Amino acid sequence: MRNKASWLAWAALACLVVPMFASYYFDDMFSSISYLFENPSLTALGWDSAGYGLYTSGYSVLCVFGGLVVCGILLDKWGVRITGSIFVGMMVLGAGMVTGAVLRGGKAALSVAYIGCMLFGLGSEIAGTAVTRSIAKWFRGGPMALAMGLQLAIARLGTAFALVLSPKLVVQAEGHVYTLAETARPALVGMGLMAAGGIAWAVFVALDAAGSRKKALAEPEAEDKEQFRLPDVLKVLGNKNFWLLGILCVLFYSSIIAFKKFAGAILVPRFDIPASTAGWMVSMLPFSTVVFAPLFGLMVDKLGHGTRWMIAGAVLALCAHLMLAFAPQGVPAWGYLSMVLLGFGYSLVPAALWPSVPKIVPDKVLGTTFALIYWIQNLGLLSFKMIAGWILGAETSASSGPVSVELMFTGLCIAALVTALLFARESSRNPALGLDSPN
Repeated sequence: MRNKASWLAWAALACLVVPMFASYYFDDMFSSISYLFENPSLTALGWDSAGYGLYTSGYSVLCVFGGLVVCGILLDKWGVRITGSIFVGMMVLGAGMVTGAVLRGGKAALSVAYIGCMLFGLGSEIAGTAVTRSIAKWFRGGPMALAMGLQLAIARLGTAFALVLSPKLVVQAEGHVYTLAETARPALVGMGLMAAGGIAWAVFVALDAAGSRKKALAEPEAEDKEQFRLPDVLKVLGNKNFWLLGILCVLFYSSIIAFKKFAGAILVPRFDIPASTAGWMVSMLPFSTVVFAPLFGLMVDKLGHGTRWMIAGAVLALCAHLMLAFAPQGVPAWGYLSMVLLGFGYSLVPAALWPSVPKIVPDKVLGTTFALIYWIQNLGLLSFKMIAGWILGAETSASSGPVSVELMFTGLCIAALVTALLFARESSRNPALGLDSPN
């Protein structure tokens, strides 16, 4: 939209980060108080761990079974303002169904919450796609990596906020039976954040409409030239760089996000620490991205060499998982060091990966491309979470299970490193794409 990021672009970014912060908070609001669901008698809600697991699995159902791809196409066909508004609304509706189910309880509560989580998950993913596409539009030719890094950092701050706030809202007390109102406190805070996110999105829509009118006056023929057509999707699927980025995304993110879901089952027996210490240890991941994602994004903008930073991030993640697998038993320092390396990698790869997407496809298919990558990512996450759970459940020894699952994560990092090297080779062969050029 402009060669330099104006104050209007930063105002648009400020609006876009609010619904993403709310989405990340709501997704992880029960993570640090999941002990509530270990025993159905602990809460008036009556969920057990299996019920809670069913509820959380709802997030990816519609995404994996085609929803992301179809909605990504709609994003390019109808535009960010219309499609984004529909799915921000779906995200808020799904969150409202979850909150209402937890507040009301009863036999149908789990079913309603599961459906709400499905709607929330698809709405969140498409809203995130709309946000990423909008940042690419507003910051093209400017500090795009910095803007994406800031958005990512503030969104993940929502996760950190949930991990820290929820135990304060629902204080652990031995023998206490938690009422529906007590259990729903994190969700009520989340609904307040969702309301703020909806308002911020409405402001963004107004800003984007004004920016588009200004561009139309300056380039009256640009709209017709950039119209999306369905055959364009086939061109994306035939793009080798799209597949390399998609495969890198699923391998790298699976080695971290799937790890987070089982972090307690890995860190506690490996380093002989209590669950509370393991929680603080793994919380270093979202907290580190709050600081380093914008800094690494600025570095990519100023210095370029994006593919080299992807390689470096994959190497850091590989070193972290090798430590988690082979470090001496019962020495927590190795766990903290591995989280530091994993946090650096978790900031470095996305800071270089996501700004590369607008460089390999035209703007008119950008929403579809992001949605396809997110679909591949969700499919991989669903698969590797199941595999990790199967490995941990199949091992009879408490010490061998974590090592075995860490070997899987190590393999993912090795494959991610090979993919990053292949992408770097494509960059050197096609310098016109500007994949390693400063923004």
